[in-house]
Amino acid sequence: MQPEILERQVARAGYVRVERLRIRLASGEEVWREVERHGDSVAVLPYDSDRGVALVARQFRAPVFDMTGGTILEEACAGMIDAGDEEATARREALEELGVRLEALERVGRVWPGPGVGAERQTLFLAPYGKADRIAAGGGLAIENEGIQVVERPLDELAADVAAGRIADGKLLTLVMALRLRHPSLFAGQKP
Repeated sequence: MQPEILERQVARAGYVRVERLRIRLASGEEVWREVERHGDSVAVLPYDSDRGVALVARQFRAPVFDMTGGTILEEACAGMIDAGDEEATARREALEELGVRLEALERVGRVWPGPGVGAERQTLFLAPYGKADRIAAGGGLAIENEGIQVVERPLDELAADVAAGRIADGKLLTLVMALRLRHPSLFAGQKP
């Protein structure tokens, strides 16, 4: 027997939509599950292979503050796909948040960040850039009150932070590891 959705109720509708689903499982048992929907997203890690750095965003995140008291999270550039495709969104977000123009994008994969409750799918990209591609200040859109601090981090430091468990953002962790696997010569000074 295949699982089947028997009933769908909207518990909350706004920026985040929460639905309650009554599901018949493959075992025949019926259960209620909540699903949060806010759309699909992208995340991108721009890196400069000549200078051995990557661009990251540091910003306030309310859930992190609420859970840990931490006021700043270092993370990969990311955004929601409202219009256009994944690649157009990655380029738009990189320009808005990091002030960098991206041409080539290397798709890492499409993942479920929180499949236990969230319906979001996130497409991850690596993207080379050069010094001339830094064409704006970044920081995000004023209307969105993102308050992003743009930081160029040395790749060897990012790798050391991954190895020491100091990267808290799952997007950044995954993208640094993917960059290291796909382009190991960028991390010549690091042990695997």
